[in-house]
Amino acid sequence: MAKLVGTFFHSHGGTTSLDPAKWEEVRANRPIHKDVQIDSHEVNLAKGARIHDSFRVLREKIAEVKADVLVVFSDDQLECFDFNNYPAFAVFVGARFMKGHANARRALYNDNSVGRRADGGHWFTGHPSLATNVLTGVMKRGFDPSFCLDMPKPERGLASGVIRTAEELTDFSMPIVPVMMNLYFAPQPTAMRCYKFGKAVREVIDEMPGDLRVGVVASGGLWHTPGMPNAWLNTEFDRTILGYLERGEARSMAEYFDNYSIPDDDTSQDTSLRARNITGMPTPGGPALGSRETCAWVAAAGVTEGVPTTIVDYVDVYASPAGNAFAYCITE
Repeated sequence: MAKLVGTFFHSHGGTTSLDPAKWEEVRANRPIHKDVQIDSHEVNLAKGARIHDSFRVLREKIAEVKADVLVVFSDDQLECFDFNNYPAFAVFVGARFMKGHANARRALYNDNSVGRRADGGHWFTGHPSLATNVLTGVMKRGFDPSFCLDMPKPERGLASGVIRTAEELTDFSMPIVPVMMNLYFAPQPTAMRCYKFGKAVREVIDEMPGDLRVGVVASGGLWHTPGMPNAWLNTEFDRTILGYLERGEARSMAEYFDNYSIPDDDTSQDTSLRARNITGMPTPGGPALGSRETCAWVAAAGVTEGVPTTIVDYVDVYASPAGNAFAYCITE
């Protein structure tokens, strides 16, 4: 039978790929709350180094457990889907997928990127047999994801969160099964639904014939509401989530997330008005916008529920602001 070798967790926000020497420029152009602390240039450089050292740790752990393939839980941010049709869950079952070309609207990030980066137009390898098993297996367990045999928008490539995993955690040749979750555009799946989805994926992996060694990755989060007025960083929320993860308490992660109520005066999470990245429809509870990517972590935690997880680092970046975190759980 296939064997789960571990779960791996990483943030993928802009500050994980932008030269930290440019973080002050980002802050100067964002409507961040006046009470958010300002880090010095030297502190930003040190935090940037910690982020990329954390990616190194995860990359080495994946190599150590000899994973053959990664199943990646992440969100899609209009690369594949749009407001014409946005599935709650979608499994890419094709043989290969592409990184999109640079977006001119994000010139600062494109021109000052750091870390491991593939060129736009680079093709990564899928794993159709495992992907098909995941798709049909979760359908037998009460989920109804959509599927993609091809990239829905070839000119945009696949979801950037999946691409970040492929770039930072692999040698660019390891097969990947992208599982795209609607974690950004309301109404989204609840954290509890994502937790149960992760549990279903674990059952599918355990039942798949063959000797495939499978790693599961969560890409995204933690707290961040990029570009929103009075954005701030809720480190207490992030550290509570990480505490549950560290103890292997995946269900508690989901409950804590779903029970969070957005304060009436928190304009950084106001999604009531329709905009390019906002549907104007209500969320089902829990934090809004980028912070909901934490639900990818909840899903991956469900895969290894009950097993303690090692927190590699939590890097509080106030220039964005964003909570960047990294963790792993080895099951052998």
